Amino acid sequence: MTHATPTAPVGRPAGAPDPAAWPPPPFRVPGAPRIGQDGVRRFDGLTYASTLGYRPCLLDAQVPAAAEPVPAVVWIHGGGWLEGDRRFPPPTVPVELLHGAVLDAGLALVTVDYRHSLEAPFPAQLHDVKAAIRYVRRFAGELGIDPDRIGVMGESAGGHLVSLAGLVRDSAPLEGAVGVRGEDSSVQAVVAWYPATDLCALLARPLPMPPAPDGTPFPDPYDALLGGTPEQRTELARAASPVTYADGPTPPPFLLVHGTADRLLPYRQSEVLAAALRKAGGDVTLQPVDGADHIFLGAPDVTPIVTGSVAFLARHLGA
Repeated sequence: MTHATPTAPVGRPAGAPDPAAWPPPPFRVPGAPRIGQDGVRRFDGLTYASTLGYRPCLLDAQVPAAAEPVPAVVWIHGGGWLEGDRRFPPPTVPVELLHGAVLDAGLALVTVDYRHSLEAPFPAQLHDVKAAIRYVRRFAGELGIDPDRIGVMGESAGGHLVSLAGLVRDSAPLEGAVGVRGEDSSVQAVVAWYPATDLCALLARPLPMPPAPDGTPFPDPYDALLGGTPEQRTELARAASPVTYADGPTPPPFLLVHGTADRLLPYRQSEVLAAALRKAGGDVTLQPVDGADHIFLGAPDVTPIVTGSVAFLARHLGA
């Protein structure tokens, strides 16, 4: 006797939840994209994770026209873990430059929001990033993405999170259980711009932070991210530091790009992670930007930084 393979009802992707089920799933299935004159398929505001008591976590996906599934770059914004928006890179990097470079290289671009640190302390931010990667894998067919070729790219706090995403594996406390479950959250390449990599070294370093937009003092980013008591802070910082995990399973290729005059996150932060990855036998490239401050302020031209980063991803993802 033969058994028919179960199929999803018409209009619902295989493996997608029943929308009539209760409780509802903590994510939404991609709907039909907008298709521009350039042929790019755009999926806007997809809920990849929903946690009770918090705003839904959203992502946007832009997928270039192609006959076959394409590799994807998951972009994670910065903002001291306290602010930021998936739609906007740092003010020194035009949106059109970053998005255009990725799409022109034949890569899909997935831009991700995550819970900020005053909403939830670490590891909520890493849980969200990993949930976004799992979501892209689960619905790769609907998005037109190759689930076996996913890279991550981020700046500042986002650089910290993509570094962790590349290094942390097989750790239930850091994997989290939000959004899609049962998918692999590993990535095949990492680009981190001026990341925080050793938070223990940063704890004792005062940050020259400007006031918040309403004039109130800016919260200490590390206190807000880590939470806990002062006595717990060092251990919490170690657990949140990418350098802690550099000697784990073989990491994906890394590109670290950092201004040598960065006053918020010193260039030394990327040097330390690069050294730890090399010691563990990892494939890592450290690219200094001479004289540049945070967000590449002072760099004469950010275009080669952006295009070089995208070329690194395209090479390692086989675009």
